[in-house]
Amino acid sequence: MDIQLVPYGGAVEGGPCPSTVLSWDGQALTAADSATGESVRVTPASLYHYAYDSGGAPVTGLAVLDADGLVMLDLPGGWYPEKVHDFTEQARIPVADGRGDPQARALLAGRAPGWRRLHGLTPPRASRWRTPLIYGVGLAGLALMAYLISVGAWAAWRGLALAGRLLIDVVEVKWLVVAFSPLLLAIRPLQARLRRYRARKGAIAGPPGGPNLSITSAGGLRIDQGMERLADIQAAGLLLYQYEDLAGLFVMNGANEPLHHIPGPWSPDDLHRFAERNGLKLAVHRISREEYLDLVRACRHASP
Repeated sequence: MDIQLVPYGGAVEGGPCPSTVLSWDGQALTAADSATGESVRVTPASLYHYAYDSGGAPVTGLAVLDADGLVMLDLPGGWYPEKVHDFTEQARIPVADGRGDPQARALLAGRAPGWRRLHGLTPPRASRWRTPLIYGVGLAGLALMAYLISVGAWAAWRGLALAGRLLIDVVEVKWLVVAFSPLLLAIRPLQARLRRYRARKGAIAGPPGGPNLSITSAGGLRIDQGMERLADIQAAGLLLYQYEDLAGLFVMNGANEPLHHIPGPWSPDDLHRFAERNGLKLAVHRISREEYLDLVRACRHASP
């Protein structure tokens, strides 16, 4: 008879609860995501119950590990420790409590070939009417702002903008923010163009949504990921790797030791321009499993 485990809440406090279901049939672990219809079946060596800080907000979840401690499956969400314990005890799968582990981020960045992450959430649907509506609302907000300012009612606009933002937080229609901050219509395209220009000049590197690399005035390497800004790193080089179907970046020191691991796709051209401009060594390699394990195990910091 199968045994099952489900999360009680979101990966971050107040977030939506994933529709993920874990089941064990005596031979393998199956993770089913009813929101997307995805299903993954793996044979784990152990589970890892994690919690790590991301920009001041704790992120929680379960990771399914292989025999080398690499993550085969990442399942963000809130999972009751007692139920995790009961599930793993019945399934006879070892579990480690990593909720207070300072190395949780580094462990989660070490991915096994075929790595998957199941969010258990319905992906947002792009609506054909949303973009024109956003611009229409934004332009209306811009016209209203200009009118109120022209008649000296700046205070009225500020009050209306504040009330609007409170309404947005209640109804959770975040795109309406352009109505109460209409200058975003102009600022966002300009920011995107500025970012592309800086990437071409080698001032930054990384995908538009982050993580992004830059160099501080003191010469340290800065990593920005959304609202999270990590401590500056005294880096000497970058290692862009490919391992089977995995790709990522290691930030290296002068002794060629890994300081920070950022898994995921990176543009070699952007990294070349960034490294050349900032006097960093750049190595691009296809590495073996042994080399990958050595790097992952030696690296104490990561952006999973």
